[in-house]
Amino acid sequence: MKPGTLKTVALASSISLLVSACENMTPGENAAVFGTTAGVLAGGIARAAGASTGESIAIGAATGAVVAFTAYVIAKHQATERQRRIAEERARVYYGRLAPEKKVALKKKHVRYIAVDTEKNEQTAPNAKKSVMIWDTQNESLVGNNVYDVQSTPSTGSTAKIDTYSAEYVGAGSL
Repeated sequence: MKPGTLKTVALASSISLLVSACENMTPGENAAVFGTTAGVLAGGIARAAGASTGESIAIGAATGAVVAFTAYVIAKHQATERQRRIAEERARVYYGRLAPEKKVALKKKHVRYIAVDTEKNEQTAPNAKKSVMIWDTQNESLVGNNVYDVQSTPSTGSTAKIDTYSAEYVGAGSL
């Protein structure tokens, strides 16, 4: 392992140990700390494994973004029939309108799931910006009956870690 990589990994590990008592932090602060730490660690590991500098930076940035967004999921609850119908319709319209080359690009990026907006209801967390559901592009159906309330809206096209799924956020599904 290169000395620079070793120092980076050691620094990131030390920082993560120092901030391990983050229970009083807001979700945004947690996302920043853990997203950055995970990104640095992933980039360092990729570099140590032989990835080029550019590749390791890209791997670190992507990992950090996914980990950072994970901290923004603030509630999970069962969908109503209306929420389910709205999410399914939006996902079908979105996926149906995708150009064939975009579908191929999603498969190459190993994107199986998309996160699509649904409406908020009385079960929605008070500080939630959006309520989303997960749709499986292979089975062309919703995954489960869970609605995930997120505190911060991800950018359209970004990958988000929601529960156990890595999903590309498509918003309301309009292209």
